[in-house]
Amino acid sequence: MSKISRRRFLQTSVLAVGALALGDVAKDALGLLGERSLASAADGSKPAAPIKIGILDPLTGPYKTSSIHDVHGATVAMDWYNKRGGVLGRQVAIVEADTASNVEVALKAATKLIDEDRVDFLMGTFTGECSLAVSELAKKENKLFMVTGAHIMELTGARCNSHTFVFMPNARMLAQAVAPEIVKAYGTRCYTITANTMDGRAALEAMTQALRGQGAEMLGGATTPFGTTDFTAAFTEAKAAKPTVIVLNLYGWDLVNALKTYAKMELAKEKIGVGGMVAGEQIGRPLGYASNAGVWGLIWDPKVNTEGSRKFIQGVIDKYNHTPTSRCYLGYAAMTQILEAVRRTGTTDTATIIKALEGHEFDGLKEGRSYFRAWDHQHVQDVLVGEAYGKELGLGHYKILTTIPGDSVAGTRDQTTCKL
Repeated sequence: MSKISRRRFLQTSVLAVGALALGDVAKDALGLLGERSLASAADGSKPAAPIKIGILDPLTGPYKTSSIHDVHGATVAMDWYNKRGGVLGRQVAIVEADTASNVEVALKAATKLIDEDRVDFLMGTFTGECSLAVSELAKKENKLFMVTGAHIMELTGARCNSHTFVFMPNARMLAQAVAPEIVKAYGTRCYTITANTMDGRAALEAMTQALRGQGAEMLGGATTPFGTTDFTAAFTEAKAAKPTVIVLNLYGWDLVNALKTYAKMELAKEKIGVGGMVAGEQIGRPLGYASNAGVWGLIWDPKVNTEGSRKFIQGVIDKYNHTPTSRCYLGYAAMTQILEAVRRTGTTDTATIIKALEGHEFDGLKEGRSYFRAWDHQHVQDVLVGEAYGKELGLGHYKILTTIPGDSVAGTRDQTTCKL
């Protein structure tokens, strides 16, 4: 689908609710009624200081494509608030920092955001190692931290803390949703290829448990260094095990390059399927849709047809001229919830915002419930499972196979070691 036809499609859907989208009802939904552009006071006094959100993401390295989309989504949310007068009469500003997927770099960047840039809140990060390090720093410095990229269980488990909220579905949620569909599509003989990172190991553990729960046989697995570009050896080893499906515990350019190898070796012709815990539009685009394949867990998809989702899609297209990805979704929705908490409480005080988020139910731009659990700060939400196609399928290039309510896969309090 061309950009022009995509735009026309979205404009048609938005116009159907145009009176709401542009009127007071929509503004009230965003919490912006009664707020005007107060950046400069009418009496000529000094403008109110902006509310600063520090975004930490790997803007260089194997995860850079996904991280840029995280910032895109957050920027769309920021722009919408600012155009309507900001929050509490203050404009919102984003301060970006690159973690380079390195703990030392991430901590240095986070420290600068707090000490020099004087940000009010932190969000972002992608790798588990960086997320945990920033989480501990945020608590020490009394800053709210909203994780938008990492899925490791420790963030809402053994190393959870009072100042960190996790917007991303965790590894258990994703694996429990996608494993039944992988087995249904490809059978029970599974071989894994896993990145040698905390994220890869978390995905391997969650997928192994979920697949075994579906009666799968785990034939073995290969481990690859983070940033691998040639996966020929790993797939050759996998093929020798005679699996019906190869499960990829990879992400970012690692996943892109692995799927290129899968296509080059023509394993689909040998009836060997492929899939994994999480993928998205930001994987298919650099890969080239024709080389994409498999069954994947999805955080969000542009075919989610709710009013909030349609408005978000249009906002990204208007600003960046592309259909939003799941990473755009995470940045946008997480930023929105931080700013909404500020609006509801009338303050940027960290302790007050934490209390306002705990247990809060909100529009997560999905069909089912979205809320932050008070006892571990996990965002409980729908998890989608999609089959990749070799071309765009309407909006996006996944056929949605199922949507799993978050409550059914998020686990119970008895299953967590989190002690807030």
